[in-house]
Amino acid sequence: MTAGRALARRLQSAVKQPTSSLTRVKVAAAAAASGTPTIGGASQVSEKFSDHDDDSGSSRIIVHGHSKSQTQRMVVSTLHAIFPVYCGNSAFQSFPAVSIGSQHGRRLSYLRGVRYESTAVEKTTNETTAERFEYQAEVSRLLDLIVHSLYSNKEVFLRELVSNASDALDKLRFLSVTDPNLMAANPNLDIRIMADPVRGTITILDSGVGMTRDELIESLGTIAQSGTAKFLKAIKDSKDGNAADNNLIGQFGVGFYSAFLVAEKVTVATKSAKHDKQYVWEGEADTSSYVVREETDPEKLLPRGTSVTLHLKDDTKHEYTDVVRIQNLVKNYSQFISFPIYTWQEKTTTKEVEETGAEGDAESLKVKKSVTEKCWDWELANETKPLWMRNPKEVLKEEYDTFYKNTFKEYLEPLAHSHFSTEGEIEFKSLLYIPGMAPIGSDEMMGLKTKNIRLYVKRVFISDEFDGELLPRYLGFIKGVVDSNDLPLNVSREILQESRVVRMMKKRLVRKTFDMIDEIAKRENPEDYKKFWKSFGRHIKLGCVDDSSNHKRILPLLRFYSSKHEDEMTSLSEYIKNMKEGQKNIFYLASNSLRSAKSAPFLEALVRRDYEVLFLIEPIDEIAIQNLKSFNDKKFVDVSKEDLDLGEKDEKTQVEEEYSSLCDWMKQRLGDKVEKVQISKRMSSSPCMLVAGKHGWSPNMERLMKAQTLGDESILSYARGCRIMEINPNHPIIQHLHVYVQYLTPSENLV
Repeated sequence: MTAGRALARRLQSAVKQPTSSLTRVKVAAAAAASGTPTIGGASQVSEKFSDHDDDSGSSRIIVHGHSKSQTQRMVVSTLHAIFPVYCGNSAFQSFPAVSIGSQHGRRLSYLRGVRYESTAVEKTTNETTAERFEYQAEVSRLLDLIVHSLYSNKEVFLRELVSNASDALDKLRFLSVTDPNLMAANPNLDIRIMADPVRGTITILDSGVGMTRDELIESLGTIAQSGTAKFLKAIKDSKDGNAADNNLIGQFGVGFYSAFLVAEKVTVATKSAKHDKQYVWEGEADTSSYVVREETDPEKLLPRGTSVTLHLKDDTKHEYTDVVRIQNLVKNYSQFISFPIYTWQEKTTTKEVEETGAEGDAESLKVKKSVTEKCWDWELANETKPLWMRNPKEVLKEEYDTFYKNTFKEYLEPLAHSHFSTEGEIEFKSLLYIPGMAPIGSDEMMGLKTKNIRLYVKRVFISDEFDGELLPRYLGFIKGVVDSNDLPLNVSREILQESRVVRMMKKRLVRKTFDMIDEIAKRENPEDYKKFWKSFGRHIKLGCVDDSSNHKRILPLLRFYSSKHEDEMTSLSEYIKNMKEGQKNIFYLASNSLRSAKSAPFLEALVRRDYEVLFLIEPIDEIAIQNLKSFNDKKFVDVSKEDLDLGEKDEKTQVEEEYSSLCDWMKQRLGDKVEKVQISKRMSSSPCMLVAGKHGWSPNMERLMKAQTLGDESILSYARGCRIMEINPNHPIIQHLHVYVQYLTPSENLV
């Protein structure tokens, strides 16, 4: 008696009571090329409980008479009793080594799995049997992570799938160098995208290297398993690895699964350039398994490459089957992919046809008429090549200007541009622009999202929403692109914000931006920098507050009006150059306008001594200067505060002693309104003035703080401090008061 018949008898003893339904359990003992058998569903039905050998050499056990669920429980229970078998929830589990033979004396083999299959209706088909596999990860949790955490925007699924297609084309191009026969099936290297609104699908087809059955299971069946990463490792380990093009994108291994952001089911058909058979992978969202089968339909066979079909969810069908939407997504995210990308578009063509005149005419007249026809055809979606990938010496200024206008929708030429690449610890290429003018509403744009810097990873667009990550907010007016080889493609903007590579890129971009601005300032035509300062001067002043590490770069760029330059702004370098001999400080006065600054009494003594005073007439000016402290070892001094040092000896003169009684009398009269009254050296025509203390707010700062809608009056009174009154002993009013006080009796002096 064969082992199969013995097993049949032992199972027969466990299943005794027949019912009307028919269920079977098949024990397959052969079929694989390796000789390893499986247990699966049978394709034939016998009239009694027995074991049979089919044409492939598989031993089958046929069970009659019980419902499917009841029979399954009984058979599994019996198998547990016969063999130490583990049967879990899965329909396909591994068995321990148990031998079974056939009545023809075939060699012993091993049992590897079990599958239950209903045979109430017998079907005959020529299609290859599909195999079901388990994902090699906690897929339900990981897919949930990908959908809800790893990607911030659903539309990036197309970017990821196109990037994978680009990788496949890159691999084929590399492998075809040593094996040109790989290109024989299809000499074209391209990507094609077709949306079907009727079926609710979108298909991405590439003519790349394709995948074998094992590669399909390994790459798509294991979450975060990257075929690109393995390919790069193989190149690196090879002897000629230095000659390889390592610019491949999908090294993280989760880009493919972004398809489940919008799809409820994904079908992948792929044919490897090295094998003849084509395989199909099918997976659904919220499941822990997938199906792989061989494609036998001649109409569905591919010459080479991979086709990814997304069966869209109900809430995404309308949006992502719109051909215009697909075209825009390709232009936005994948415009600079190095391979052509075609989209299936409806086109309108006009042609001329000839119409013949009516019958019976002596001469038949032919009239040409224009006829409009509509048809569907492939349209190239990525016509623009990445300008930043070219050698700067080979790019004309007109090309830079055209790229700037097209990319950022501008109509004015930029004031300057910088095209550079960085190598070493990090590698990236960048193309930065300074706009020709500030946008409308630029006064309020410092706190708004600008979307001026477009980040690419290996020519694939990632995001343009970087609020201070790639450039600080005071340089938010800079526009440009950054293309990095060191950043991962398949991560969201939130993760990139914490990247060390991004921080290093930021330092380099800031340095290049200042080089651009400095180049404009040094041009022979001064009008260029005037135009820049008029548009973006406030941004640079904001850098004095926000970016203390770059003060040395910001200071030479600042421009102010002054007591000697009322019609034209001057730089701090020019101020230092024109300083009087022995002058130790840079004097400034903050005011609300140029007119009020010029008429302020604080300037009288300084102007008389020929000192230049900077006028800070914009609200941010005073705050910026207070954060700078000094320039070329010259301190900034506010002329509206007490103890102004004019470089003269500060000795108590006879005039101060003489007017001390007047100062005391005025202090008694004013009480707590002033901190003290003293003789001033900074006035020549005014009788008196109020100055701020060393550590209090200036009058201009107090005015600005009062204008704040949420200003706290208690804080204002504390921060501004008490004013100090200074009097001019040379003014007639002060002299008359001095004489008056001298004739007062002590009792009157106190009144």
